[in-house]
Parts: sequence; C-alpha cells; structure tokens
Amino acid sequence: MEPITRRQALRLGALGALGAAAGGVGLSRTGRPWINPPTPGGELLEPEVLRSQDGVLRVDLVAAAQVTEVAGRRAQVLTYNGTLPGQTWQVRPGDRLEVRLRNELDTATNLHTHGLVVSPQGNGDNPFISIEPGGSFDYRIDLPEDHPTGVFWYHPHRHGTVADQLFGGLYGAIIVTGDEVPVSRDRILIVSDISLTADGTIGPVSAQEVMMGREGDLVLVNGEYQPQLAARPGERERWRVVNACTSRYLRLVLPGQDLELLGVDGGHEPAPRAVDEVLLAPGNRADLLVTMRNATSELRTLGYDRGGMGMMGGGMSGPVTLATLAVTGQATGTTRPVPERTADPDLRERPVDRRRQIAFTMTMGGAMMGPGGMGEMMELGFDGRAFAADRVDQQVAAGAVEEWTITNPTPMDHPFHLHVWPMQLIETDGEPVLEPTWRDVVNVPAQGQVRVLVDFSRHPGRSVYHCHILDHEDAGMMATVETG
Repeated sequence: MEPITRRQALRLGALGALGAAAGGVGLSRTGRPWINPPTPGGELLEPEVLRSQDGVLRVDLVAAAQVTEVAGRRAQVLTYNGTLPGQTWQVRPGDRLEVRLRNELDTATNLHTHGLVVSPQGNGDNPFISIEPGGSFDYRIDLPEDHPTGVFWYHPHRHGTVADQLFGGLYGAIIVTGDEVPVSRDRILIVSDISLTADGTIGPVSAQEVMMGREGDLVLVNGEYQPQLAARPGERERWRVVNACTSRYLRLVLPGQDLELLGVDGGHEPAPRAVDEVLLAPGNRADLLVTMRNATSELRTLGYDRGGMGMMGGGMSGPVTLATLAVTGQATGTTRPVPERTADPDLRERPVDRRRQIAFTMTMGGAMMGPGGMGEMMELGFDGRAFAADRVDQQVAAGAVEEWTITNPTPMDHPFHLHVWPMQLIETDGEPVLEPTWRDVVNVPAQGQVRVLVDFSRHPGRSVYHCHILDHEDAGMMATVETG
C-alpha cells in the first residue's frame, strides 16, 4: 500500500460510509440523475497489444474524434486509432519506439510517454512539441538497456489542451517487459472518467471544476462501465492498473481476494507485499498480483478527500464500483513462487550535489463568473510563477544528484510529476521512507511536503514538472528543468 499520512488517514475515516449512498456514478455533476441510467458492461475487454519486433516498435498513431458506445450510450469521444483506450505498446529494455502521430483533432496536440526514462530532446519525449490540426510528427524514443520494467502509459501533453484531450479519451498503456512472473493471466486495467451530455458529447466543464480539477460522472475500466471479470479459485493473475483520470484519486480495494503489490510506477517491491488497498494519485500505476479466493468480489475505489477551496467546494474522489469479479469452477493447483527481484537502487548512498525547495502556488487573481455571481480566479503555478515555455525554472548541473523538498501550502493535495528523471521518495510530512521507493508521480498532501532524490546523470536536456491534476497543469501549474 502507498504510504498514507496521519492527515490523510483522518480524512479517509470520514468517507467510508458514503459508498452505498453515493457510489460516485449515475449522477451528473449537478446531482441530477441520468435520463438513462448507465448500462454495466459485459466481459472486460483489453486493448489490442502491439509488440516490438527485432528491437523496434513502429506505431502509426492517429488522434481523432470517434463515435463509439460508452455505458450503453452512443458517444463521441477522442481516440487513438479509433479505440478507447488506445492500443497497448509492449517493449523491452533497449528497444526503440518509432511513433508517427497524426493529428486529426481540431486542436493542437503532442505525445508524452509517461514514466519512460528517455531523452526529452528533439523527437524524443519532448513536451514542447506542438502538432497542429492536420499535421504529423515522427517520434523516436530509445529505451536504455537497463530501463526499469513495469507499466507506463502515453497521453497528450500539449500545454493548454492536456486535460480536455485526456478527459476526452486519449490514453493508452505501455508495458516494459523482462520480469517474468508465473501467473495464469496478465491483465491491463486502465481506469479513466468522463462526463457525457444527453446527446452523447463530452460534457462542459465549469471554471470551478477547473480550479478543483474535474472528475467525470462515469468511471470506466478499459473504456467500459463496470465490466465483468472471471477467474477460477486459486488462480493468480497479474493486474497492471493505470490511473488515467484527469483529477480523480483511486483508493483500490478487492475484498475477498488476496492482493499483493509488485510495484508502483517504475518502482519495484523487493518481494510481493500483501496489501489491503492501494492509493493511486492521477498518473500513478500499480503492478498487482491477485490470487482468487472467494466466489465474487467488486473492484472498488474508496472515497478520498483531496481537499477543497472554500467557496469552490471540496474535491472528494467519491467511492465507485469499478468492476465485478466472479470466481467459479474447479480450483487450480498451487502456483509457482515469484522469482527474486533485483533491488532498486538507493540514492541515499550517493552524495547530494544540491538541495532545492519547490512550492505549489495557488493565489487569488482576476474576476471569475460563477453560479453565485462574480468571484475571484485562482492563479496557479510554482514558486509564485505560472508556466512559461521559454523560461528555465531549474538549471541542474550535468551528472548531479539533487534533493528536492516539494512543499504544498495549499488546502488541497497535488500530485507532483517530473518527466524523464524518476524520483526516490525519502520523506513524507516529516516521516522517513525507509525502503528505496521510486515514483514519477508523488502525492504532496495539503499543507504538507515531501522530500525526493533525483539523479540527473542521464538524458540531458529540457523538460518539465507539473501537477498531475491536469486542469491545474493547463492553468499554469508547471515549470521547466534543464540539465546538461
């Protein structure tokens, strides 16, 4: 389970009783019931898998609007190659990704390979690229020979349009293979949310929702509403879960089955660790082992209060049933043990070249029209400044190991994402993290702080860090870092 601070635990305790009453699904954001209740899905469908061959994965990727079915209703969403979610890309350490992205949207876009430890320069994982409508761009992304295995993902990252495009349906999984685990089945579960109007178009977003970070009326798994999974007693499956929600936190539980954590993001547990729940901030991923015990279970996310902004209301990610698991048939034999895994590196064994403090910023700014009349708009950024693409906010010496203290003086949680260079979490709200714990998204609690170590010895260039509540990123809560 991800570490939960005392402040978070106090919040969570007030939310457990809300699941049966609300469910988080079936009501519009104004609280009115759906005209037609959402229809639960059938058997869970998994995205098509594209595998590298001879060390290369070539993908022709088209971003476009598409009419499809969502929760029993015809809807116009955004898709990669016509599917929701996009295809899963499977590669190995040392492989090359060659992606031609064609933009058939009506707004500019680009591509971010979230979590991959790769070059940010040129046609690599470069967040400053802008592909205009009707245009295309050829990405070439080389994975190092020692790239971490695990589950990663891809999505747009064109500043100003990220939240709308992800909320609309542009996302897909990336699996870096190489750590074989004996299981009966390996599943991809991409959790996202969306809001649809009565005519099946993507629902409008208010200024207040942008300030809080939007959460959709429908929570989907692989583009389906409450799909069904089936397994036999005693089977062990590997579930790779991606939180592809724009702002929603996931607090995953699967009562009645044995749940073990293999890793989060690009980090690995030294051995499978039994957990009761796993907390995933937006952008986080979990690598899980599930051993089937009881006849039926619901995969759920419990309530998580991510804070509020006074008059703008709270940011509770409500309880939701994600999927139903039916365990039937004859029990299987004993599964083989999981092989020992190579320990993740520990940067605490290396000297720190520089220490920095970085702070989330939410300050009152200009006027905003809301339901109650005129109010004030929040200005979002880091260290008192909104994002500027032509400014370097953090200049890092080549080869440095740095310690960053990321503070959050605001009244709501913010997930901090650093591109290219993974972070080793060493402290949360004054509590040390004893085991090597690697993340590319670290939740920073309201009125709290975290400390991380970052190794900048590889992949020189210029990239960004930002809040992964993507409405906040689009509104200016992003900054640049350059090394080399």
